[in-house]
Amino acid sequence: MEGLAAHVRACRKCGLSAHRRNPVVGEGSLDATVMFIGEAPGFWEDVKGRPFVGAAGKLLDRLISSAGLSRSKVYIGNILKCRPPENRDPRPDEVEACAHYLDRQIEIIRPKIIVTLGRHSTNYILFKAGLSVEGISKLHGRVYEANVLGLPVVIMPTYHPAAALYNVKFQGELERDFDVLRSEVEKLSLKKEA
Repeated sequence: MEGLAAHVRACRKCGLSAHRRNPVVGEGSLDATVMFIGEAPGFWEDVKGRPFVGAAGKLLDRLISSAGLSRSKVYIGNILKCRPPENRDPRPDEVEACAHYLDRQIEIIRPKIIVTLGRHSTNYILFKAGLSVEGISKLHGRVYEANVLGLPVVIMPTYHPAAALYNVKFQGELERDFDVLRSEVEKLSLKKEA
């Protein structure tokens, strides 16, 4: 992962690198059972060089805890490693230039569960798994068993935590989705014990 991080820090494959303060590679356990994938760094992530450290990060930390997990035991990353201006949506050319880093992270970590945070990461991972993509409001909280990059995984789409900061109705839905995640983690634990 250190070699990959060095490549990300040196990357100039798209225009986002010209305006970043810090690339945000990702962080967490390289032995993580659960991997969370967002779309791109925001303002505070760009400042600190770490994923999900702003207000959405605080909410994500609380949700991770509610699922019986700790931030240190999961891995958190994004499709894009640099912040788009004004936190705009990732452009297809940026995703194309950057997503191979995420693919490599998935191959290194080999998670059993991938939780996609928001529509961009959901669309990317479901496409990689050969699954049909619908709107996040139809997909969130569902569980998909699939192969991503040749690895058997459970994919669980949910809303991006920032959505709940802007629209309170998503807060309850996120909490219910993380209850589903807790159940999936418990199923994995039971399989390991059997």
